[in-house]
Formats: sequence, structure tokens, C-alpha cells
Amino acid sequence: MGPGVVVTGLTLGALAVVSLLAFQANGAQDRAGGVRPSASTASVSNDPAAPATPSAPATPTVPTLPTTSGSGLRVVYSVGSHYVWLVDPKKTPQVVAAFAVTPGTVEPTPGSYPVYSRTPTTTGTDGRQIEHVVRFAQQNGVVFGFSAAVDGATPTTDPQAKTGGIRSSREDGQLLWDFAPRDTKVVVIA
Repeated sequence: MGPGVVVTGLTLGALAVVSLLAFQANGAQDRAGGVRPSASTASVSNDPAAPATPSAPATPTVPTLPTTSGSGLRVVYSVGSHYVWLVDPKKTPQVVAAFAVTPGTVEPTPGSYPVYSRTPTTTGTDGRQIEHVVRFAQQNGVVFGFSAAVDGATPTTDPQAKTGGIRSSREDGQLLWDFAPRDTKVVVIA
């Protein structure tokens, strides 16, 4: 096993732990009756009168939506940060959700693509049951799309396999599924 495989495995393991912690933190917020952001999105109040919660766990910092992400209603995927933003310019704030994802072994070329296919449930290339599959591109025989594993896992994929599946948590997968019907614009940025 080469050093690249080990580093990839460690990176994916760390992403899985961070996603799990964010998911658990979001569940605690839901039980407390708070606003329901994505599992990985922190809700920040600018109201100085808002009550402080010193016992609240720290939440991951959400990268700012890049200015190169286009315009209009869109899903934005950054191959550099492995982050997804759901953007609706008719809402305030325009970013309705943002969350970290785990990429496949191949990344799509930056550009704008329409969602061309959706599947509620199927089996992924890794043999796991997946749900909320939203496909947006095909390049060199690789299909690119978002999905969530039914068991919540984001497994390490064989680096020799060419996979374009971009995995999220089940909750974030549901958000993306609800947000991106067929023909929704997906903007892939570096």
C-alpha cells in the first residue's frame, strides 16, 4: 500500500468524523427547537441580544461562496474544497445550505451542467445502497453525481477505480435532492 493510499484513507476518515460530529451537533439543535440548517452549516447570529450558549460545541467553519460560482438558482461544487452550496437568489440569505462532501476518485471538469438524471435509491459503484442520486455530468466514461449512502458511510474508494460519485450525509443528500430537480444548474468550480 503506497503513501498516497494511506493519506487518502486518513483524509476520508477525518472527513467522516467531522461530518458525524456536525450531524450530531445539528441533531441537538433540532431537539432544542432551533432553525434547521444543513448538517454541516453553522447558524451564526449577529444579534448581540441573542443568548450565549457557552456549552454549545464548536461547529465547522463554512467556506464563503466563491464569487466565481455563477448566478441564478444553482448547486455549486468546489473540487478544491470539496464543498457544496445550494444557492437561491430569491432567498435571504441566498445560500440556503452549505456542506462538506466526499469526492469520488475522479473530479468533474469545472463548468456549468444541468441535472440530467435522478434516482431515489440504487447501488453505488462501491456496492453500498445509496439514495438521492442527482447526476449532472459524464466525462470520459465517468458519471458525476451527488448521493448519500443509506448507512451514512463515506467509504474509502479504491484509487484505481474511476468513480465520480460525490457523497454527502443523508440529511445533506435530502436537502440537495429537494433543491435540485432535473435541469437545475450545477456549477463546478476549482
